Amino acid sequence: MATYTLPFEKPILELESKLKELRSFSENQEIDVSLEIQRMQAKIEETKRSVYSDLTAWQKVQVARHPLRPYTLDYINQITTDFQELHGDRIHRDDRAIIGGFAKLDGQPVMIIGTQKGRDTKSNLECNFGCAYPEGYRKALRLMKLAAKFRVPIITLIDTPGAFPGIESEERHIAEAIAVNLREMFALATPIIVTIIGEGGSGGALGIGVGDRILILQNAYYSVISPEGCAAILWKDRTYADKAAEALKLTAPDLMKAGLADEVVPEPYGGAHADPQAMAALLKESLLKHLAELRQLPVADLLEQRYQKFRAMGEFAREPAVEAPVPAEEAADEESDAEPATT
Repeated sequence: MATYTLPFEKPILELESKLKELRSFSENQEIDVSLEIQRMQAKIEETKRSVYSDLTAWQKVQVARHPLRPYTLDYINQITTDFQELHGDRIHRDDRAIIGGFAKLDGQPVMIIGTQKGRDTKSNLECNFGCAYPEGYRKALRLMKLAAKFRVPIITLIDTPGAFPGIESEERHIAEAIAVNLREMFALATPIIVTIIGEGGSGGALGIGVGDRILILQNAYYSVISPEGCAAILWKDRTYADKAAEALKLTAPDLMKAGLADEVVPEPYGGAHADPQAMAALLKESLLKHLAELRQLPVADLLEQRYQKFRAMGEFAREPAVEAPVPAEEAADEESDAEPATT
């Protein structure tokens, strides 16, 4: 697959190109330049740290959409064993935008479900660019209920710009499918861990986004609307997407501050796409930690905490109104204007 470079990654790419030339020169001329190579490698790492430690909200959105970023199947293959994919919603058809099945995570049985994107035109068309139809959410709910029946923990991986908004989705009741999932996931008597691994867009993400723990990768985002869509509504111009991204507060630190996420899973410098294996190891470690904690809770406590967790989202306090003090001069004028009392 061809390389893909984001605009702010160009300084890193230039240094890597120079490093490649230096190595080629060393091999062709049989000259030892190992010291220069080490210095160049150190400079590349320093540049990566500098660039990726100070990304704007819009730049993080770009990283979350990177075409080489690991997708759900990549993580499944990296962190689980014995994955058995299950198909179909038993009503209409199998939606490839959402995949799922039983697997083992460090030897523990889990049900893993996630939205899936493609790597090329053919695979993107097959999974509809990660935008699920109603049958995708109904398949996900079928698998989650199956997991709950056997008390198997559920892990969902979210990476979608949103549910498919076309007429086919409306004909098959996309809003109802997502709403039913929201309702039913609150009552599933088994631990649920939700992870946003890339894009977390609108109701399409929420359709498999109710859980006991909400994790988000460092450069992923979670938002009620895409920055482009927000810009088109507020500024009538999609080119204001960077401004919209800042206003939406959609990055991992913003979500932690708002109480919408429980943990930020760190990414390797350069993003998850720079080192997919290291990213998978970090995600697996986080999942195992939260899974161990949730397994200790009685079912009644698990369900109550899940309910209270989402009930607390969006709460705000309003201070009681305080009347402004009346200036002394105005008070005196009011008293002089008052009519004398009659006896």
